[in-house]
Amino acid sequence: MTKLTRKDLYSLEQYSEMRDDFRKKIIAHKENRRLELGENILLLFEDRLIMQYQIQEMLKAEKIFEAAAIEEELAAYNPLIPDGTNWKATLLIQYPDVEQRQKQLSQLIGIENTIWMQVEGFDRIYAIADEDLERDTEEKTSAVHFLRYELNNDMINAAKAGARISAGVEHENYQATVSPLAANIHSSLVGDLNGSSGTA
Repeated sequence: MTKLTRKDLYSLEQYSEMRDDFRKKIIAHKENRRLELGENILLLFEDRLIMQYQIQEMLKAEKIFEAAAIEEELAAYNPLIPDGTNWKATLLIQYPDVEQRQKQLSQLIGIENTIWMQVEGFDRIYAIADEDLERDTEEKTSAVHFLRYELNNDMINAAKAGARISAGVEHENYQATVSPLAANIHSSLVGDLNGSSGTA
């Protein structure tokens, strides 16, 4: 999946005119990239189109139009675009009650390392988590983590040929399994592999 450049972005004026339609497109697109693992964990799989939206929104909110500042935003968001051999996801730990959330975060330290993906016929893949910075402390984990799942060529070929994909959590204080993934999510994730690309 190719990275974004300034040529891929709309000007502030263009984006302002098309923003409502673009947002509707993104909302529909994200429905195919949301994976709930039990009641309290959500994986949001990132891709090029979603990152373009994030950048466009940031440029609009901050009224950024200078080339150097736009390049800074591209440098921040491009690493979240899959590279053709991996899936990249934002992990959200969600508890609506604040006190309960704080309690659970203290019991879920290390959970980002226990969330797996699996292509049928192959071993489970565990995420490379939080490459930008450490998000656990001795007291609690963060409610947000960033995950990267690396696949080998055989896994990629099998997934593209239709092999089922499953996912789950195996933390001592939280377990969940989704097997197989829904067809719409499966199709969207397969589209991330081997350079397939969603474009605006």
